[in-house]
Amino acid sequence: MKKAILVFIFLISASVSAQSIKGIVTDVKNNPIPQANVYLEGTYDGATTNEKGEFAFKTTEKGTQTLVVSYIGFETYTMIGDIAYMKDLKIQLREDVNSLDAVILSAGTFSAGDNSKVNALKPLDVVTTASALGDFVGALQTLPGTTTVAEDGRLFVRGGEAEETQIFIDGIKVFTPYSPSANNTPSRGRYSPFLFDGITFSTGGYSAEYGQALSSVLLLNTTGEPDQEKTDVSIMTVGAALGNTQKWKNSSLSVNASYVNLATYNAIFKDRNEWIKPVESASGEAVFRQKTNNGMFKLYTAFDASNFELIQEDINTPDGVHFKLNNNNLYFNGSYKGMLSDSWTLQTGMSYTHAKDKIHIDDAGINDTQNAFHAKVKLKHRFNNRFKLNFGAEYMATDFNEAYEDAVTPSVDYGFNNNISAAFTEADIFFSKNLALKAGLRLEYSALFDAATLSPRVSMAYKTSDKSQVSLAYGDFYQNPNSDVLKFEQDLQAQHTSHYILNYQYNSNKQIFRAEAYYKNYTDLVKYDSAYTSFDANYNNQGKGFAKGIDLFWRDNSSIKNVDYWVSYSLLDSEREYKNYANAAQPNFANTHNLSVVGKYWVDDWKSQIGLSYTLASGRTYTNPNETGFLNQKTKAYNSLSLNWAYLLSPQKILYFSVNNVLGFKNINGYQFADQPDINGNFASRSLRPANDQFFFVGFFWTISEKGTDNQLNNL
Repeated sequence: MKKAILVFIFLISASVSAQSIKGIVTDVKNNPIPQANVYLEGTYDGATTNEKGEFAFKTTEKGTQTLVVSYIGFETYTMIGDIAYMKDLKIQLREDVNSLDAVILSAGTFSAGDNSKVNALKPLDVVTTASALGDFVGALQTLPGTTTVAEDGRLFVRGGEAEETQIFIDGIKVFTPYSPSANNTPSRGRYSPFLFDGITFSTGGYSAEYGQALSSVLLLNTTGEPDQEKTDVSIMTVGAALGNTQKWKNSSLSVNASYVNLATYNAIFKDRNEWIKPVESASGEAVFRQKTNNGMFKLYTAFDASNFELIQEDINTPDGVHFKLNNNNLYFNGSYKGMLSDSWTLQTGMSYTHAKDKIHIDDAGINDTQNAFHAKVKLKHRFNNRFKLNFGAEYMATDFNEAYEDAVTPSVDYGFNNNISAAFTEADIFFSKNLALKAGLRLEYSALFDAATLSPRVSMAYKTSDKSQVSLAYGDFYQNPNSDVLKFEQDLQAQHTSHYILNYQYNSNKQIFRAEAYYKNYTDLVKYDSAYTSFDANYNNQGKGFAKGIDLFWRDNSSIKNVDYWVSYSLLDSEREYKNYANAAQPNFANTHNLSVVGKYWVDDWKSQIGLSYTLASGRTYTNPNETGFLNQKTKAYNSLSLNWAYLLSPQKILYFSVNNVLGFKNINGYQFADQPDINGNFASRSLRPANDQFFFVGFFWTISEKGTDNQLNNL
């Protein structure tokens, strides 16, 4: 009987000491949120809200406690206070701006990588695009905003020249991203796509973190920690390559080496050049990764050496122009990214470039040497999910020297030192999951010009539906003139452009549609009064220009089984008055219309992926001295259809075929005219055709891995 009385007394006392916690949970518009979880942290006391958003529960806890309210799609709410005051609570939950359906700031930017919310191109696309021939630049040329300049091979973006696009690896600048080549022969990107797993291509309006680029930036991120050790063997019609990845507990190393020699290929497939020594190159790359407790340290290095010698046709030289080149390039990049605390992130790095060119053009000898350095530190502070602040500083130094001599000119040296210091800050502000703002400032000081520039940049995005959004962007961008100018004249200033961008984006079920309109206003462009840059020319910054247009992009890999395709179209209206231009005109590297169609089809029965890539570009301007005016005529349209086939011999062996311009279109890149007219007053001309109309490639790729199931189809 005593025991029963004691239990009864205990239950009565517990009931008396228990306290009620109750309230209502709504969103910021006071709409009730049902099924939200409400509980005291560290206890089993809690409840779930009803259809009206109401909750109530009892607890025996006393004093200061933490009340937690959570619901999917909303930020978790916490309240710290005395239990006695947790009555009749009115709690509002804010939308989670980090949710998958939240707005993203994407004006002018195409991203590729597993961590990107909206992918336009995946890393796989770089080397499965038929026309790209394994070059990441070639794959990016199928995106809107780029211009087809087939004889060059570099990225020309939205009415900008190739040097107006800058390339960064792990956030650090690459000073010499392209392999050198001869006239009318396209360059290639120096770096293998196999060591990169993230690509961001911004065609305008990019972050204040990046400077010295008037048109666009291309950001390449090296691969993260590998999941296994493997060896890659490649045997190709143009050479061979070997790669290996070693993995330890907290570190890993990936190396690639390749050798290319076009002697055999040129002997079988003759082109329009007279080769004395066909292209030969050797290259190597390595990425070392070291995990730390809070981040990752990476070392990336790349070296390549190339040489060739040939005689090219020239209308003013009956015997042709003798051209010889020897190039050596070393690039080193070290970077670290990690967490300093729950709210602070550090990203820092540096790069060093040593590039040396030995060029002979007939009896002229040119030796160029460039040493360049870049160091950057960036801090990011996360105040909360809605407000993040980035700020940092960087230093870029370039030492360029050129020695020139010919039969009548004794050896003469030109050069410059271009040192630039910069500081930047940028804030990401999410007002809701439907509205976001990025605003930043970049301050640069050029020691060469003893001048500073200030660049405001801002972009805003609004989510119009669950699957679509609109974005606006504005920015000022500055870039010093290139080495062709600065080696002769340093009494100049930075060139300037302003970007205005309006973007619409739709993303649903593996389908992406983007439409973007833009306007770029150029000022302070460099002008000179000679045919080419030279020591005796007069230079100024009185050049100007504009570029405006519309870019469209559609990608779909869900509507047709085993088919992935994309279509891009660009309309460009551009004029410039710069360099030695007699008047404002459409520059000779700009196409008014550019269309690209890429398709890939997986055939199960054949264990094969078949791909095609078609490019159509309207004609480019050139000056015909037999007619009046400057840049007064246009070439015919450029057409090219390329095909490829990747056949899976076994889970780790692939046979790969590709043909560029399979239909053999007779494309013309431009015209060369005689320096002097004939007896009738006419200037003779010749068409500038590609060195070869088609290119054939066959490769065998074999991966030897720990698991035995890995293959290189993901790399092709």
